[in-house]
Amino acid sequence: MKPRIHYTKPSITDLEVEYATDAARNGWGEHCYDYIVKFEAAFKKHLGVSYAIATSSCTGALHMGMAALGIGPGDEVILADTNWIATASPIVHLGAEPVFVDILPDSWCLDPAQVEAAITPRTKAIVAVHLYGNVCDMDALLAIGQRHGVPVVEDAAEAIGSEYRGKRAGSMGRFGAFSFHGTKTLTTGEGGMFVTNDAELYQRVLTLSNHGRASGQSKQFWPDMVGFKYKMSNIQAALGCAQMERIEELIQRKREIFDAYRQRLQPLSGVRMNPEPEGVVNGAWMPTAVFAPETGVTRETLQAAFAEENADARVFFWPLSGLPMFDAKPENRNAWALPACAINLPSFHDMTPDDIERIAGVVRDVLQGR
Repeated sequence: MKPRIHYTKPSITDLEVEYATDAARNGWGEHCYDYIVKFEAAFKKHLGVSYAIATSSCTGALHMGMAALGIGPGDEVILADTNWIATASPIVHLGAEPVFVDILPDSWCLDPAQVEAAITPRTKAIVAVHLYGNVCDMDALLAIGQRHGVPVVEDAAEAIGSEYRGKRAGSMGRFGAFSFHGTKTLTTGEGGMFVTNDAELYQRVLTLSNHGRASGQSKQFWPDMVGFKYKMSNIQAALGCAQMERIEELIQRKREIFDAYRQRLQPLSGVRMNPEPEGVVNGAWMPTAVFAPETGVTRETLQAAFAEENADARVFFWPLSGLPMFDAKPENRNAWALPACAINLPSFHDMTPDDIERIAGVVRDVLQGR
């Protein structure tokens, strides 16, 4: 049998091991936050933002950020129907209602026209998810938010390395949230980051992130409000510090794999990949192939073909409104149609040219009906 091609895995070098070992051996007592502070500083410098708070997950960063915006029962939050549930769950946990709207057929991201139409007096936020490294139309979304007095939040979990008109994904909204899950371009195993340029919002999230204890509180063990426990550990942050020293290398390698796929698949009729319009840099976290309806290629056909090749492939996200805990919205036609004819392609730092050619060969064979 051919060797297994995994869809993703982290790039861990001796540097990550060295830093994590140092944190495990010495990162206690007065040094228990050393790597966390360094990681936050490196990340906000890379992103070009004023404030950053390391968290245990992107979901936690979203939860605290939305709570700090005052989102709660009776409120509505607009987001694309095509998403992982982690974007919607904090909205539900806060007692608010997620309002699912359709995606654009080319970028697979939030449709600004649908956002505009969904605004009501109850709308308290718009969540722009940069899907698979693709970037939302931030100019249009920010303009909508400004017209209606509604903050735009960036879920940049999948968009490290992506840029929009000279600004990094996650740096443009009221706040941004990132994921460092083991599948991501930059990883701490599990983990996330809250970022913002809003000083007041930063202070509210900083308080919420520490069980509601304000940073200036002089009383020991005195919370000022009921908060959360979404902290990142010092050992995780040590991994993050090492990854930040390699961040340009990690992003560039993702781009190289993405370009190698594009060179092999773009000439094929009936298949298209992640877009990269003028003014946008795609961080290429998850190269994705979408097949035209006339090809007859289905998700199930693709899964079977990749399994036969002993290669992993991820299905495109199901529409959230198609899940049993939400009301169905089949009128979101793109969000409902795309998953049936799309697949996420393997992409990890150590992929070889032979690996990439094997995956491209599966796509070619499926298109040719073999």
